[in-house]
Amino acid sequence: MHHTHTLYAHARESYEMRSPGLSLCIPCIARLQLRSWYRQLPHTRKLHTLPAPTSKLGTKHHSRSYHSDFKPFVPPAPTSLPKPAPPKTYRRTRKTIRRLLYLAIGLGIAYEVDKVFLYSSLTRSARTFWLGSLVATDYKINFRPHPPLANSIQDLHTRNAERLFDLLRTNGGLYLKIGQAIAMQSAILPPEFQKMFSKMFDDAPQNDWKDAERVILEDFGKTPEELFGISFTSEPGKGVMERTARASASVAQVHWARLSDGREVAVKIQKREIAQQVGWDLWTFKVVARIYTWLFDIPLYSLVPYISERLLLETDFVNEADNSERMADLVAGESRLSGRVYIPKVYRELSSKRIMTAEWIEGVRLWDKETLTRPWQGRWRQGSPGCRGAPLDAPNRQRIAEVIRNHPSEEHLKPNREWWKGVNGTGGLGVSLKDTMQTMVDLFSAQMFLWGCCHCDPHPGNIFIRRLPSGKPELVLIDHGLYVQMQPEFRHQYSLFWKSLMTFDNKTISEIVQSWGINNPDVFASATLLKPYTGGDGSTSAGIKWTMSAKEQQERTYEMQQQMRKGIREILADEKKWPRELIFIGRNMRIVQGNNQYLGAPVNRIKIMGNWASRSLVDSPDLSYGAKLVNLGRHIVFKFVMFGTDVVFYSTKIAQFLGRKSNLEDDMEASMKKMAGDMGFELNHRVFEG
Repeated sequence: MHHTHTLYAHARESYEMRSPGLSLCIPCIARLQLRSWYRQLPHTRKLHTLPAPTSKLGTKHHSRSYHSDFKPFVPPAPTSLPKPAPPKTYRRTRKTIRRLLYLAIGLGIAYEVDKVFLYSSLTRSARTFWLGSLVATDYKINFRPHPPLANSIQDLHTRNAERLFDLLRTNGGLYLKIGQAIAMQSAILPPEFQKMFSKMFDDAPQNDWKDAERVILEDFGKTPEELFGISFTSEPGKGVMERTARASASVAQVHWARLSDGREVAVKIQKREIAQQVGWDLWTFKVVARIYTWLFDIPLYSLVPYISERLLLETDFVNEADNSERMADLVAGESRLSGRVYIPKVYRELSSKRIMTAEWIEGVRLWDKETLTRPWQGRWRQGSPGCRGAPLDAPNRQRIAEVIRNHPSEEHLKPNREWWKGVNGTGGLGVSLKDTMQTMVDLFSAQMFLWGCCHCDPHPGNIFIRRLPSGKPELVLIDHGLYVQMQPEFRHQYSLFWKSLMTFDNKTISEIVQSWGINNPDVFASATLLKPYTGGDGSTSAGIKWTMSAKEQQERTYEMQQQMRKGIREILADEKKWPRELIFIGRNMRIVQGNNQYLGAPVNRIKIMGNWASRSLVDSPDLSYGAKLVNLGRHIVFKFVMFGTDVVFYSTKIAQFLGRKSNLEDDMEASMKKMAGDMGFELNHRVFEG
């Protein structure tokens, strides 16, 4: 430490002697001393030492070190220094961060408000717009013979079908209804969409009982106990009700209850969020349809208001009760259906716009083919429980009290009424599938051609079968929310159109479809029959086959789907004339065909519908007696013509008996697929596949 201090003192003295008046601080002295030592190093002396000059006498002078870069340190004057720079505040960055923070907070608040008060309606709409934009952009870029961002057109369809399917399942509610409508009309869509949407069923998790209870309280101002006269603690003299739903769909869920007066009822309670969501959902549906109509030049938007109106009515249970009671009156007044078809009673005093209380139905769903056909193990001349509206046996009150006390979370209070299956549970209704399907086709044909009041959702889940004491089937039709009301003029035209299809009356067919604004009679006739119509001139099919050259697969697929779009535009040529009822009537017929096909095509569906179409022109109450008389003569001739369809039908049944696996509906679908392939359509699945 002393040595270091001595060095500093020596250095200061040396420099002050060289520069009088200069006072140096210790750091400055240290830097100068280090610089001096550095230059005295060997390699430094070599660079900076000049050779000694030589005199004339040859005498050398001593060499000396020359430090040309040395300058004494002079601190700058304060006035020469620049003004100090202001400290960095990062105003733009902080402003951006602040805005992002405000945006995140605002979005979080909006999300919570939307979730709590609007039941995620805005979130669902935003999700729909985002995915709709993504799908539209994908098709605009890649729908061409050789897509730049996809391996093939099939891959393009597959990924977008998955996107739409996931969207509909995620959003739920009315989106599932829209998905069902797409599934039933999927013949106009690529096969990848058909396969994906065949899995679209109207099922959804049930809401908590507290939500259902709030709906009852909001609509009636009473608790369930007060409204239905029930008790959840098994009080004597009170009815009972299950708080766990027996069935849950996209719009509502159904609870079983037995009232104090002995009536067993199905209480259909609309899910509380539907009232808030339905307006937003339909608005979003309209906007997306409008954009797609403009982007892809397909005239679909004109159909949207009618579809939206039907879907909105499906959420109004007063409308459903009206449809149910009207159908019950129509069935009771038609001798050909009375006693074969049953419509459950609606209890108006226990119903509202969001709640419908109707008679509880015990029966077998149409899709349970084995239970329908297995042998009856009940007593002779005895019907299944509840047939013809007979009262159901009362539940065991002691057992109910025990369940409520020991197993309150299970709540299976409804008694098991499957005694007719026998001791081993191997029995069934023992009814004929032919009689069952005959009743179904008769019912929906009467709705279409005679009454003009058509149930548009006759899937197997909405049809129960019971056994009458005679051993015949009784068909019970439920869920009357989605109906189409046909004007008399359109109903007469539609009946005549069907009759003309059976007799190959091409002139009448062309006149009728042109009055509906349709430019392609052959395609529309085939779509109506759900089989190729071979009575036309075949110009459409021939023209399309001529344009379909033997190109590579990708170009052929693209060309076929362009033809499909052209076919849709031809069917919807004049949007103002096109009858909107055809959308849902076609849905009804497709489901009925699927039911017949699933049961093995036990009846000739085409002939039955043709007979009802012709007969309705005789029986219709809004026709004059003169018109009825003329139509009666034509109907008699028509019956003889229909004999030819019987020949085809029974020859197919004989082939089935001899071991052939396919039935008449299978044959018609196979030929329809072939024709559709020629026309640019692809049909790759059955209605109820999966």
